This record gives sequence, structure tokens and C-alpha cells, in this order.
Amino acid sequence: MSFVDDVVNVLPKPLREIAYRHHELIKFAIVGATTFVIDSGLFYVLKWTVLQQKPVTAKIISGIVAVIASYILNREWSFKHRGGREKHHEALLFFVVSGVGVVLSFLPLWVSSYVFDLRQPNVSFTVENVADFLSAYVVGNLLQMAFRFWAMRRYVFPDEMSEIDAELRDLVEKEMGHS
Repeated sequence: MSFVDDVVNVLPKPLREIAYRHHELIKFAIVGATTFVIDSGLFYVLKWTVLQQKPVTAKIISGIVAVIASYILNREWSFKHRGGREKHHEALLFFVVSGVGVVLSFLPLWVSSYVFDLRQPNVSFTVENVADFLSAYVVGNLLQMAFRFWAMRRYVFPDEMSEIDAELRDLVEKEMGHS
């Protein structure tokens, strides 16, 4: 049993039922939190060192690294029981969807940096970094997270069981329960 299962099992019954019903969303959110740490940590390391004058480039690099981690975690955990596609097809779809997500996550940063010109020396170091965080990690991540969850379930890891497969599974589970 996983750590998440242990946590869910101690929840009050109404919350536990909601958690079971939305288990993929919860796992997707945990993967998202993990990749958020990877993305933001790498972004600020790059932005404060080798890419000081190129915040969008730093965000693209950090986003790509986070997407690779996201694929592995989502494939092996969040959507483990979905799919049916060949791995190379699934991976291609994942990276296309995630590429759109990376674009959605850096567009608000691009607007903040180059349309509103919230860069030094026009603004202070603090204002620049607060604007970068809010635009890239609040607005950008909300946009890409909503899009990616929808697209992952719809296109990348679809629940491709046919009605007949689902009926057979239910019949087998029922029979095993009566044994």
C-alpha cells in the first residue's frame, strides 16, 4: 500500500469516497507539485546564474526537464491503469500535449517580461521576481495544468476499455467475490 493510500484510508468516510472517486486527479496534482519544485528550482538557478538576461529561455529549459519527470511519474503512477496505446505513440502524444503546456506556462511570463517590461532596471529585483513568479508559476501553471489534465485523460492515457471489456471485468470481479 502506498503513502497516498495510507493517507486516504484515515480520512472521514465522505472525504475518503471523494478521494477514491478523484484518485487520478489527486495523483496528477501530487505529480504536479513534484514537478513544480523541479521546474521552479531549476528556473531560478538558471535565471540567477547563466541565463540572467533570458528568463523565458530559463523557463523553457526548466519546463522541458519538468515535463520529462512528469511523463515518467504520470505513466508509472497517476495513469498507471489507463492506456492501451503503444509506448512510443503514448510518449509522442504526451510530449505534444506537454509542449502546449510549456507554451501556456511561459506565455504569461513573456507578457510580464516583454509587454509590461517588468525587468530590471525598469523595476526592482524584488518586483521582477514577484512578477516572474506570479506570471509563470501561478497564472502559467494554472493554465497548463487545466489543459494537461484534460488532454492527458482524453488523448494520452484514455480509458480505452470497451463496454464488453468492462462487463467482462465486472463479471470476473463479481465471480471472484463469491468464491
